[in-house]
Amino acid sequence: MSNLTVAVLAPPDYAKDLGKKGTASDITFYNLKKGDATVTFVEPTRYPEKLSSLFYAVSLADRVILVVNEINASFGECVLMLQCADKSSGYLILKNYISPDQISPLIKGTVLEHYEVIEEDMVGLREKLLGIAVKRAAHQKAHETAGKGIVPVDAHFNVKGVGVVVLGSVAQGMIRKHETLKVLPTEKTAQIRSIQKHDDDAETAVSGDRVGLALKNIEAEDLDRGFVLTSDPAVKFATMVSGKAQLVKYWPAPLKEGMVLYAGHWMQFIPTRLEKSVVEGDWRMPTLTLTMEKDLVYIPGARVVLHYLEGGKLRVVGSMTLT
Repeated sequence: MSNLTVAVLAPPDYAKDLGKKGTASDITFYNLKKGDATVTFVEPTRYPEKLSSLFYAVSLADRVILVVNEINASFGECVLMLQCADKSSGYLILKNYISPDQISPLIKGTVLEHYEVIEEDMVGLREKLLGIAVKRAAHQKAHETAGKGIVPVDAHFNVKGVGVVVLGSVAQGMIRKHETLKVLPTEKTAQIRSIQKHDDDAETAVSGDRVGLALKNIEAEDLDRGFVLTSDPAVKFATMVSGKAQLVKYWPAPLKEGMVLYAGHWMQFIPTRLEKSVVEGDWRMPTLTLTMEKDLVYIPGARVVLHYLEGGKLRVVGSMTLT
């Protein structure tokens, strides 16, 4: 079984015709299953009010469906978010007589330039995405996913008779039933009692799989969204990080030290203060040092999306590659 996760950036409940509704919070999941192929659709339920909602949906996605009803500020913000998160595989559904020619100059030079413009055909879209999920399964079988597993947590709760359950998507590598994982950024560990993928029990889960994990040796109050379950020693956590940034072309001025930004990575959206900004040449490509309110969990070389929520229409600042 292989899963494809698709962010649906569209009017509310658009994905209800694509899959069966699952867990709902500031992001809502819809699930589609046919044979061994599964597709998970994610909607940013609280967007545009909460920018974090859009970031989480985009962060989880292997592919994107962007429905364009009108060319407005939200459309522009979605383009910037997808560019900064480097989501290069997706589809555009144009409505209200918007033509590809109208969109083309607005997405030129961005990852969306490569998105396929498709008709609004829900049945055809479901079949198309299930077909991609099947190909992923064949690819994974041919290249057994190597590496230690990483699972960012997006929800957790107690289930009577089962204990602590977390929901998340495997960011990379493989996890196994009965494996003991670190719970970062804490010092705790937890053992996987069982793995479920789309309500089916499984022995393992690999990169891209949407999982429910029943855990032993941990309490629900020890967990939080954004925590990471892993056995990979490369995963670090720190309250101070540095890296090279790339600001969006619309950002009006150099970033000032002391600014409060929000760093988005995996299922984390953390307030951070800009401690230091070093510009050599282009001010849109500074080297930044950020101090977090709480630990950021990451792998060196990871891409972080930077946001600015203190008023103004432009809320997506750029991206940063962590050293």
